[in-house]
Amino acid sequence: MGSYQEHALDSASAVDLVVALYDGIIRFLYAASAAVERGDAEGRRAAVKRALDIIIHLQARLRMDVGGRPAEVLSEFYASIFAQILQASQSASKKKFEHAINCVRTVRDAWRQVAKDPNANPASPRETTALPIHRQAGADNSDPAANGAASSRWTA
Repeated sequence: MGSYQEHALDSASAVDLVVALYDGIIRFLYAASAAVERGDAEGRRAAVKRALDIIIHLQARLRMDVGGRPAEVLSEFYASIFAQILQASQSASKKKFEHAINCVRTVRDAWRQVAKDPNANPASPRETTALPIHRQAGADNSDPAANGAASSRWTA
């Protein structure tokens, strides 16, 4: 990642970071769909793995203790979209990837609306109250969008 991108993420709010992760999911799903068109099974699996790694990251950072029902709904969404992506990959279906992209885009757009609300999107991205539904990423470089892919043992 270039220094401009690193600086942009350093100064981003918590909500902006979540939006960036959703953008990453969408980008990898488009790459998986393009791989289907090319007949590139390895490329499809690699792109799907990256998208699913981000979903796992987001799911793991949900704060059910303070997020309440919205956190539960997001957890259900992540489980659903995870399954949809696996089905799209297993069937090598461009149409199923497009459906998953549309679902993720809808939720990403809702996060973008939150990002426009100054009361929901404080200036300091590292405040623990910045995004009560998701935990903040630490300095452990465990962010799959920032460092490539998190390790996992499943295959798509």
